[in-house]
Amino acid sequence: MLSASLQKGVSLIELMIGLVILGILLMVGLPSYSAWIQNTQIRTAAESISNGMQLARAEAVRRNTNVQLAFGAASSWTVSVPGGAQIQTRTGDEGSKNVTVTMTPAGATTVTFNALGRVVANADASASITQVDVKVPVAILSDAQRRDLTIQVNAGGNVRMCDPKVTDASDPRKC
Repeated sequence: MLSASLQKGVSLIELMIGLVILGILLMVGLPSYSAWIQNTQIRTAAESISNGMQLARAEAVRRNTNVQLAFGAASSWTVSVPGGAQIQTRTGDEGSKNVTVTMTPAGATTVTFNALGRVVANADASASITQVDVKVPVAILSDAQRRDLTIQVNAGGNVRMCDPKVTDASDPRKC
């Protein structure tokens, strides 16, 4: 009587076909994954800045005094009482080393909130930040792939993150 032998494992040909399929899938998916990672880093950096501004505003109301958010080197920021104690500090590495942060007006590095949560003049008489743009250079991602973000601060103290690419006026993400 002939006995049928059961095959255990996979053959070399089946293994090679599986590796080729895996390689093709990785080659197709890697550029999209890379763009997703960069856009996630942009969002992380923008949310860090937005959270810092919200913290400064909340602390100003809670402490019933002026509180400022000041940017330092490499997009790091510090929330503190002017001439007083630091409340919180973050490094610029939170988003990505590829992320660039640009303040409006040019040269502005500080925004100060009063006890009512409104933006007031900075203690050093410098211009207050009204907008922060967070993006990566075109060399890293093309314009179509990038999801740049903007943080706006109005005189009433409202801090809002928006997408400068959105053009539909009814979309709440529009700047």
